[in-house]
Amino acid sequence: MIRRALTNTGWLMGARGVNAVLSLVYLALATRALGLAGFGQFILCVTFAQALVGFTSFQTWQGIVRWGQTKEELPDATGFALALDGLTIIAGTVIAALILAFAGDWLPLPGELRLATFALTVISLLSIRSTPTGILRLHDRYARAATADSITSIVRVIGAVLVFAIAPSIIAFLAVWAAAEVATAALYWLFARQTQPLFLKHVSLTRIPAREDRAWSFVFGTAFSAMVVIASRQLLVLLVGALGGAALAGIYRVAMQIGEGLLKLAQALLKATYPELVRSPELAKQIAGRITRIALITGIGAVLLALVAGRWLIGVIAGEDFQPAYTPMILLSAAAAFELVGASLEALLVARGKAITNFLLRLVPTLVALAALGWLIAEHGAAGAGMAVLGASVVTVAGLYFANKRMDAKAD
Repeated sequence: MIRRALTNTGWLMGARGVNAVLSLVYLALATRALGLAGFGQFILCVTFAQALVGFTSFQTWQGIVRWGQTKEELPDATGFALALDGLTIIAGTVIAALILAFAGDWLPLPGELRLATFALTVISLLSIRSTPTGILRLHDRYARAATADSITSIVRVIGAVLVFAIAPSIIAFLAVWAAAEVATAALYWLFARQTQPLFLKHVSLTRIPAREDRAWSFVFGTAFSAMVVIASRQLLVLLVGALGGAALAGIYRVAMQIGEGLLKLAQALLKATYPELVRSPELAKQIAGRITRIALITGIGAVLLALVAGRWLIGVIAGEDFQPAYTPMILLSAAAAFELVGASLEALLVARGKAITNFLLRLVPTLVALAALGWLIAEHGAAGAGMAVLGASVVTVAGLYFANKRMDAKAD
């Protein structure tokens, strides 16, 4: 089981590694084509779409893994996930339209870009792929999932090269990002359909809750936990833009892109280890412990690399105008290292049925960080936002550690 978890993690990390390298290419093209202010506006548009999708979507992949372990259970688990995805698309579209139409100056998006932002948001909602992700992970098709994930960055790089060479503009780059979402989702659904039937006649919001007493608690617990992560990342970019302007948001996003590569590895760890923890609860603690040790070594190495080569990376990738991103990049690298260590602890807690506990452990530090954000940005600029993220990550991971330790003590 441990070997399979590590193998699956390797596939996901390989895909994340490819995406991380390619993301630096399209980041370099976008920053140079749009400039400091233009890149900031572009990032605010993309971030709004990502945040809206994150706030309105469910972690349906976890439900498929949890409730679809047998052939008899799988149709209802898949149907429940598809129904939740439909709910996400409808609710997300309505909420995005209302916010973009009626939000005033507090939303840091120029009026001429709001229609394009709405289009990107709707396309992103239609391209959600949590359900096919769950199908592939349930059947251990991690290589296919890694292939599908890599399409996002490949399409963005190809599109960014074309836009940079022909007609660089914010709208053109937004179109490229939308195309990447569609291409990735299409490949995910193709692979999922090849892996198992989609059981469309089983689409229902009631069958799984009728069978599982704590189904809705699990659904909302995992969804709320993901929302808190979104709040501490994408929403933070919007708040930086609202408090400090588009240029500061651009600087902070460059720091995120370079400094938070480890966060993507943390998400890969969560997704790779969770199925094994569900299948083998008797080995869950051993699996989580080994992967946590690997994550610790990786995290320390990445932070040291950021300290030594960070300024050079920023200059080569984004240009000298973005050098103020160095300090927040270091802080975000450290925060991502903590999240990487905490990923297996989070997977272990959720696998033990404590999704709500996990949500609360993320919610409280994030709310405190957001409350302090205005003062931190006023005092320290983009670095202040990095401080908020780092503080929230440290407290959250500490909470995950002690929550699991308490459960271990009760079990003994």
